[in-house]
Amino acid sequence: MGAAITEKILAKHAGRESVSPGELLNVDIDLVLAHEVTTPPAISELEKLGIDRVFDPERIVVTPDHFVPNKDEKSADLAKRLRDWVKRHNIKHYYEVGRHGICHTMLIEQGHIGPGMIVVAGDSHTCTHGVMGAFGWGVGSTELAAAIATGKLWLEVPETIKVVVEGKLPKGVYSKDVILYVLSQIGVSGATDKVLEFAGSTIDELEVEDRATITNMAVEAGATVGIINPDQKVFDYLSKRTNKKFDPVSSDPDAEYSEVHCFEVSSLEPLVGVPPLPSNGKPVGELKGVKIDQAVVGSCTNGRIQDLREAAKILKGRKVAPFVRMIVIPATTSIWKQALKEGLFDIFTEAGAAVSTPTCGPCLGAHMGVLAAGEVAIASTNRNFVGRMGSPKSSVYIASPATVAASAVRGEITDPREFL
Repeated sequence: MGAAITEKILAKHAGRESVSPGELLNVDIDLVLAHEVTTPPAISELEKLGIDRVFDPERIVVTPDHFVPNKDEKSADLAKRLRDWVKRHNIKHYYEVGRHGICHTMLIEQGHIGPGMIVVAGDSHTCTHGVMGAFGWGVGSTELAAAIATGKLWLEVPETIKVVVEGKLPKGVYSKDVILYVLSQIGVSGATDKVLEFAGSTIDELEVEDRATITNMAVEAGATVGIINPDQKVFDYLSKRTNKKFDPVSSDPDAEYSEVHCFEVSSLEPLVGVPPLPSNGKPVGELKGVKIDQAVVGSCTNGRIQDLREAAKILKGRKVAPFVRMIVIPATTSIWKQALKEGLFDIFTEAGAAVSTPTCGPCLGAHMGVLAAGEVAIASTNRNFVGRMGSPKSSVYIASPATVAASAVRGEITDPREFL
């Protein structure tokens, strides 16, 4: 019997020929990702133990991203503790404000992540990095502390669920709609503590950055990891960003999976995740008339350049509806610069949208778009839990950037195909 891609990655990093689900392993970590929210608590845990070291200052990548720029004294203190720690240990890869980005987008964009790696961060959306054929593993601050100090972590080999997506996506339907559909079928806990491995002709046709939307939201089904076998598109993407050598692996044709789900999406409609769960995906037409107060395009899910382009196509020559706030947040400084160069900011601002520096910001109700009680938002973010974007009495609907932009123009949830 063959092995799935994650089993091969874990075996390699544990010095084993093969592994099986349920086995306990001590694995070597290739890269630790650190941001200002979960890393300072990890540093505190190490200080309590009298440990003041990092396993390898060249294999830790650091950026502030959740509260950028600092929104208050507490967030400023977190950022300062992170910065001081970077200086103390001569950590090579540090992206200060002005060169920063939302961590999961930026590390891929900057060529830090490649096939066959194990990447650890104190952030649940580390699963995004599976788009590169890597094992992206979100952990708690205590585990993060151990990874920082030792470059190793224990884990139980997870089972893998294979998700096969077939068919050509219709016009106005995007990778965000695909993952919302998959979540609606699998459920918010349908892959708890497992791996979601995505495959099929639809996935093959998507560009790397569109695929990242899908791996990013694997955790919304409870998955530990979302992953896609690396192909030529991944290798070409990396060749433009780094000279580093990677050791790619892929699932065997006869790999064993705990479950296999097959979906055909040729007739898929734009979907909207209805609060309070990302798995509540409904066709956009069923939500026609739902009034909104705020529209957000951004986050580690959909803040890449093609996401901004899709939103701009709809906003060009149009205006955001009266009393609707539209906020556009490029995911990284590089994307911000590219959007400026392409004239997208002119389109956004002429439509009446506000453009922000890269930040997680409103996605987690931190700043740059917090909701008041009774307000409704539609966003290209990944979660719509109660209170996710501010008041527990507010509501968040999640959708593709195109659906968000169309809804901003109408002032209510709207099918983007009406504008395409």
